[in-house]
Amino acid sequence: MSLSSPPSKWLRRWSQAMRPGASALDLACGSGRHVKYLAEQGMRVTGVDIDAEATAALTDRAEIITADLESGPWPLGERQFDLVLVTNYLWRPLIPRIVAAVAPGGWLIYETFAQGQQTIGRPARPEFLLQPGELLQACSSLSIVAFEDGFEAMAVNPRFVQRVAAVRDTPDGDFQRYTLDRAESSLA
Repeated sequence: MSLSSPPSKWLRRWSQAMRPGASALDLACGSGRHVKYLAEQGMRVTGVDIDAEATAALTDRAEIITADLESGPWPLGERQFDLVLVTNYLWRPLIPRIVAAVAPGGWLIYETFAQGQQTIGRPARPEFLLQPGELLQACSSLSIVAFEDGFEAMAVNPRFVQRVAAVRDTPDGDFQRYTLDRAESSLA
């Protein structure tokens, strides 16, 4: 796989959320590193972004919707997906829509910058930084599988980040098991 930058380690950790034939939404997908990855996993992918030029090369791999998520209408109506992915994007008014887009039995995998980031770089404006525990609270209607809120000391681009992996319960109440171990080799 040749991607300009690798897919998120947080997304790769939850490979059980990526079932061939299942539907996936990559919100604010940019140039599509995750669209490409999810399509390679056999998922039916929808990518949404404001930048039609950035997403132009993705139309053979996914349904691409060009939309202004911050000042336009929600472009997905009542559609729900087996996996909803958001990385490095925060527009608080959309969070209820994002959570509602998770189908029963589906996953929300979300990671973005958190308070503290302003001390080391961008983004630095409060409207783009999650408050402590904010993402956890926003997902309270889902079953939380994992949550992280802290500093990631990477060699390149260290950052303050919040992450959640959560699942919408199924109407029949089936008990599901989620694998929590990480195979470090798969996260390298």
